[in-house]
Amino acid sequence: MVNRIYVDDKIRDFVVDIVTATRAPASYSLPIADYLLFGASPRATIALTLASRAWAFMHGRGYVIPSDVKTLAPDVLRHRLGLTYEAEAENIQADDLVSKILAALPNP
Repeated sequence: MVNRIYVDDKIRDFVVDIVTATRAPASYSLPIADYLLFGASPRATIALTLASRAWAFMHGRGYVIPSDVKTLAPDVLRHRLGLTYEAEAENIQADDLVSKILAALPNP
């Protein structure tokens, strides 16, 4: 049933941009590269899309909206990011980096 929830191409692109920004933050003018040892894999796009579909379904909608993606991005991505020693030394968490990415990307 969850796989039937509609995801617009703009939402799909938004998910891809979020995940890509974890691997190539400079491409999105994000000054967080010093804190990332590695970013999320392409499979994270699948996980974030599926989680967003499930979230929309649980909220009685047949379609995903940007806030679904934004709400779930920290939970889906936090364990998929490798942080550098600099991030640890400055007490920067994966959720902080995901928040910076979400703030920098325009809503679809």
